[in-house]
Amino acid sequence: MHLENLQFDVSEGIATVTINRPAAMNAMTESTLEELEQVVATIGQNRDIRVAILTGAGSKAFVAGADIAALRDMSSTRAREMALLAHRTYAAIENSFKPFIAAVNGYALGGGCELSMACDIRIASENAKFGQPEINIGILPGFGGTQRLPRLVGKGRALEIILSGDMLDAPEALRIGLVNRVVPQTELAAAARQLAQKIATKSRIAIQLCKQAVSNGLEMDLTKACAYEAELFGYSFSTSDQKEGMCAFLEKRAAVFRDC
Repeated sequence: MHLENLQFDVSEGIATVTINRPAAMNAMTESTLEELEQVVATIGQNRDIRVAILTGAGSKAFVAGADIAALRDMSSTRAREMALLAHRTYAAIENSFKPFIAAVNGYALGGGCELSMACDIRIASENAKFGQPEINIGILPGFGGTQRLPRLVGKGRALEIILSGDMLDAPEALRIGLVNRVVPQTELAAAARQLAQKIATKSRIAIQLCKQAVSNGLEMDLTKACAYEAELFGYSFSTSDQKEGMCAFLEKRAAVFRDC
């Protein structure tokens, strides 16, 4: 797979995807989205990959929005097509059976903030800045920001962020629940890797069921969601990983999951 805008590495069951356009603050382009879509599909199909980390090259930016120079003269039809490409790619991350951890190093604005929100867990460096500044250039968030942001932080906070166009620093993002954790810049990669390694030791099937229960359940009312959880809970008892996990617990040893 030839990649011009991304770096893609796999080690010890962990994939690391790096948006690699540091000279442009890792600004998102159509070609970057197309490459990201390919990489996410590869991660989903590779059974050796258990967890993925998504980050940006350098220390200044995760993804500092879209490439405004490329957007300026874009037709409405092409803008819609780009938004649909982003939605498809980000949904593939969100709906993947593999957990995705966003390691946010610097600016995560516009499409970058939206990309981080498509991931399952967000770890931010102390210099991280989040925002949806599209209102400042006469448009609205188009890569899922108007939908994922209120689901994460609530309608009122989301609208304040979207309508003001203001940036949030890492402590504020943590306070409102936009990120899970804030760490020093020098510790970001290690913190993301450490969490990925921990998750990678768990049952692949249990991870998949947990993601399904949370993501799909959020789209249901509570009664239906709890019934859905019960179905998945029951299914988990049909797996050998459940037998191994419980036996290991009772025998006071580490479980050896076989993903079946």
